[in-house]
Amino acid sequence: MAGLACSTLAIYFSILGIYEAAMIGMIWAVAFDWLDGILARKIKNRTKSSSSFGGQLDVLIDIVSYGVAPSILLLSYGEYGPAFLVGAFIILSATALRLSYFSTFGLSNESKYIGLAMDNNNIALVFIFLFEGFFNTEIFSIILFVCLLSLSVLNVSQIKTPKLSGNVINVYFLSTYTLLISVIYGWMLFR
Repeated sequence: MAGLACSTLAIYFSILGIYEAAMIGMIWAVAFDWLDGILARKIKNRTKSSSSFGGQLDVLIDIVSYGVAPSILLLSYGEYGPAFLVGAFIILSATALRLSYFSTFGLSNESKYIGLAMDNNNIALVFIFLFEGFFNTEIFSIILFVCLLSLSVLNVSQIKTPKLSGNVINVYFLSTYTLLISVIYGWMLFR
C-alpha cells in the first residue's frame, strides 16, 4: 500500500505541475513494489488464497503506479492537449495489456519476462525527466510523449527482458538510485 500512496502523491503533484515531487513519488512507488515482493516471498506458510490476494492487489497497484501516474504526468505536462489524451490512452492500454498478459502467463522462465516489465518505465522516466531543464516546455513535452509511447510499445512487445527485482545486486542498485533521485529532485524542489 506504500507504493499506492507514493503513486497517489505522484498523481497529485503531476496535476499541480510540481514535477520534481511527482518524480520522487514515482521512484518510491517502484522501490516499495520491489520491497513488497521481497517481503511476500519471505513469509512462511502463506496460503494459496493469501498469495492470490496479494498478487491481485499488486496488479491493481501496478496499474496506478505504472499506468495512471505516467498518463496523468503526460497529460499535465502536455497541458491536457488532445494529442496527449491519445498518448495517455495508449499508455493505459499498454499497461492493462501487459499486466493482464503477465497475470495469465507469468515469466517465460524463472528469470525472463516477455516484454519490458512495467517498473522499468518509472525507473527510466525519472531519469529522462532530469533533462527537462535543457529543453523548452514544448520540445520536452514531445520528448516525454515519444519516450512514454516507446516504453509502452516495449511493454507489450515480444522481447525477452531479465527480471531485475529478484537479484540482490539490482535491489541494492535500485535502493541507491531511489535515494540519489530523491536527493536530486529534493534539491531541485527547494533551491
